[in-house]
Amino acid sequence: MNIIQTICDDLASIRERKPLIHSITNFVVMNETANATLCIGALPIMAHAVEEVEEMVGIASALVLNIGTLEPEWIKAMELAGRRANELNIPVILDPVGAGATRLRTESSKRLLENVKISIVRGNAGEVATLAGIAAEVKGVESIGASAAPDEIAKRFASAYGCTVAITGAVDAVSDGKRSAAISNGDVMLSKVVGTGCMSNVIVAAFAAVESDPFTAAVGGLAAFGAAGEIAAAESGNKPGTFASELYNALYALDAEKLGEMARVD
Repeated sequence: MNIIQTICDDLASIRERKPLIHSITNFVVMNETANATLCIGALPIMAHAVEEVEEMVGIASALVLNIGTLEPEWIKAMELAGRRANELNIPVILDPVGAGATRLRTESSKRLLENVKISIVRGNAGEVATLAGIAAEVKGVESIGASAAPDEIAKRFASAYGCTVAITGAVDAVSDGKRSAAISNGDVMLSKVVGTGCMSNVIVAAFAAVESDPFTAAVGGLAAFGAAGEIAAAESGNKPGTFASELYNALYALDAEKLGEMARVD
């Protein structure tokens, strides 16, 4: 079975199984990521209190760790949840938002990578390059540039940390150190609305909840989200406000047949 057929089957499984996605994520995007989770067919829960994260992750099918609005107490909660997820063999997706912009973000990302077995890291080129020891410039949470191409950054990071890495950009790059993929789905409008990177995390997590291979889950999540972005851009007339609404509609309507037609994976 080729990877396109597999990710189409995975999308159908998400719709059927409705996995619970536990997100410890930032205040900026909680509403957007919860809606995206629902629209792809999964169920969202946003819980970050140290008193409940281990219990909550115990009933989830995937865990998302997003350091966008970072506080030390949140890192403690992420570690607790991540370790419990590891014990239960629940996939963990990490978004190292702004790694490279400040010492706190870079060191917190490294701490999570060292103390939790991460299944998939999803970030931009600058963030991932910084953590891989490759020269890069990060301004706030945006990648300004890196001294290596995204596919090379992905390979080096995956080999260094022993996990799958997904770098989003004009063309998304995914690698587990042995296999690599380029996903050409998406639209420039995805960069015009706050939170789309974070939304892609939960879509990847939904695929990881039903797909045992993290590499395939990362490819499926990014292809599906990119395809929805293309549909939304066409429906919105490239108007950011309308695009945000149409993105939910596109995620909700996307089915296995449409994903199979639109997915562009090399």
